[in-house]
Amino acid sequence: MILLTILCLLFAVCILTHSRLSLHYASLGLELWSGKMIPSLLPFMILSGVMVRLQLTEKLAMVAYPAVRPIYRVRRNVCYCMLLGFLCGFPMGAKVTAELLEREKLTLREAEYLLAFCNNIGPVYFCSFALPLLGRRLVAPYLFGMYGIPLLYGLLLRFTVYRDIGAEEKKQAPGPKGRIRELHICEAASGGPRPFPEALLEAVDSSVRSSVQSILTLGGYMILFNLLNLLPHVLLGHSLPVLAPLLEITGGLSMLGTALPLYSLLCLSFCGFSCIAQTYSCVRDTGISLSGYVIHKVVVTLLTAGFYLLWSLLSPASFLR
Repeated sequence: MILLTILCLLFAVCILTHSRLSLHYASLGLELWSGKMIPSLLPFMILSGVMVRLQLTEKLAMVAYPAVRPIYRVRRNVCYCMLLGFLCGFPMGAKVTAELLEREKLTLREAEYLLAFCNNIGPVYFCSFALPLLGRRLVAPYLFGMYGIPLLYGLLLRFTVYRDIGAEEKKQAPGPKGRIRELHICEAASGGPRPFPEALLEAVDSSVRSSVQSILTLGGYMILFNLLNLLPHVLLGHSLPVLAPLLEITGGLSMLGTALPLYSLLCLSFCGFSCIAQTYSCVRDTGISLSGYVIHKVVVTLLTAGFYLLWSLLSPASFLR
């Protein structure tokens, strides 16, 4: 606690003595939040929230479920979280997982399993912002490093650490004809059915309120962690902002540019401390272990580093092109 107090006092002194620089970092976080996060993430948050509240997630998951089920052996609700986690990007994986867990559509073990590999940077962000910013021309190898490694890691976890997923459901009462009843999301809500227009409007209103609150919280984290760049800048001088991507990934990548591309790619895999704090904001009341999430992120980042090392050994001419 003494060390934390000293750091907070030092941070406050830096803000007071370097007000122009602190304004620059805070403005950078605000600009990235308003210009990048809100238009790209808020619509997905609202739409996903409506689908969860109207209990439509299983129907959407049925599109990919025939391909996912034989490989990962998971239920439709888990498949839905996987889809949004990989396609919509961070922090939708954490937010949707938390929402379904709170509504008892996922077990805690399923939620922890999902968070271990599904809460990643989105492909639109990665392909349209990160790769061009880093000056990379190839796409396929980086896509595999960013998404193929987590998918393979999730498959490994499913048959090792989380091989017990589904055991609890199988112990429940059997359904008709002796078959094991699966936990479906489309269960009747308490109080009986409601008129569709009223249910839709209530779902939209609730989703908008929840999504706006979440996006405001995420914006606060982006501003704070960009502002933390003030400490290494003041203490270490005008050197290369190496710590910036670890603090807040979007602002840090903008500061580094094309310098240290491999380091930036590994930071994208790890997502940074701001993303960890944002994930905590999404799952803090669910019982999901944040330390377990961080450990899995570190493991995925190390595996990604191993992939890039293998790439450099097998094809040095194309490495990081």
